[in-house]
Amino acid sequence: MMLTRQAPQYDDARLGFQRLDPHRPEVIFEVTSATEIEEAVRYAVDHDHRIAVQGAGHGLTRGIKGGVLIATRHFNGVRVDPTAKTAWVEAGATWQDVLTATAPYGLAPLSGSSPGVGAVAYTLGGGLGLMARKYGYAADHVNRIEVVTADGTRRAADGDLFWALRGGGGNFGVVTGMEIALFEVPTLYGGSLYYDLAESPNAVEVWREWTQDLPDEVTSAVAMIPFPDIPPVPAPLRGKYIAQLQVASLQGADVVEPLRAIGTPVLDTLGELPYEESGKIFAEPERPDSYRSQNVLLSDLDPDALATLPKLAGPGAEAMAIIAIRHLGGALRHEPAIPNAVGHRDASYALTVLIPGERETRKLQDAILEPWRAQSIGRFLNFTYANLTPTEITEAFDPSDHQRLISLRKHYDPTGRLNANHEL
Repeated sequence: MMLTRQAPQYDDARLGFQRLDPHRPEVIFEVTSATEIEEAVRYAVDHDHRIAVQGAGHGLTRGIKGGVLIATRHFNGVRVDPTAKTAWVEAGATWQDVLTATAPYGLAPLSGSSPGVGAVAYTLGGGLGLMARKYGYAADHVNRIEVVTADGTRRAADGDLFWALRGGGGNFGVVTGMEIALFEVPTLYGGSLYYDLAESPNAVEVWREWTQDLPDEVTSAVAMIPFPDIPPVPAPLRGKYIAQLQVASLQGADVVEPLRAIGTPVLDTLGELPYEESGKIFAEPERPDSYRSQNVLLSDLDPDALATLPKLAGPGAEAMAIIAIRHLGGALRHEPAIPNAVGHRDASYALTVLIPGERETRKLQDAILEPWRAQSIGRFLNFTYANLTPTEITEAFDPSDHQRLISLRKHYDPTGRLNANHEL
């Protein structure tokens, strides 16, 4: 279906989860098939329009002005092959769509912390999920990709194009679907321990020490959140500066005992749960909002830099700042059987500064990240919701890979028709 700006469905179709700078296209194609994606791209070629693609819209950095928006949210089928342990995931499927389809077979995808995120866009950016230390990036376990390139040609991605799509984002075409590997993980032990940092100021440092020798079966993170004192926030968290210790364990409950020794949490959600309900672990917001973020990949987690966060990003900061630190390593360090464009596999942690709201906050983000300069080795674009400079985008990839990606972008999209979240 093609929608113009006069159509009553126009606003609903153009708005995704990220509301900071939403798309304002000339026309929207709400697609339900790969053929309709082809038609939308050919329309853009014929009318010399730029193209943006949106499924759930979590990772939007800047909206397209004019041009064509391909909205994939209604093209969201998932076909599971339980014998091969694979799933074919259509362009607009969220991870919740995939989880719902795979759960009856006791199989799980390498999904992320938020089930509402689009599975394809997440994977094209690398995909850092709940079982990442055990199995690696989601992009490492993609078997096939079908894509419509910027000239309107639908093809099976192979060779350099297959390499680039897995980690290079939406710079090379409009993906219609992908086949991913699934894993026999019907349940896992997971959830969060929420500590009031006023009562347990050592909670984040204890988590850091705990991650130093964890088995690969445990993937974890910490979020430092200054919760406002308002009714939508759960009562135990209102008005508190919280360290949310987030755990996804394939090894059971015993591994978290050092975290429980911190003290009495104000909220404890740890327990055995079906993998289909794994979104409860991080319990991230489900309401669309405006936000900005910057991310750095770190060689280590310096205790002195860690100690600066309550002052720079705590309740006294000029704007609400959420710090999210994810533990990397394990299988994330391993190259996949078929190489891809994911960079900086030697990183040990990923640190993100996310600030809700519409005000410009780059100065605050930079100040929070400054103490980490010595440990910073790059960035992860999936957690970066900002308009980056070309130099900053370069930092997401290994140098030789970045040059190869630039060359492939020029080959597959010589006129720069594709409006990717992070354009190479």
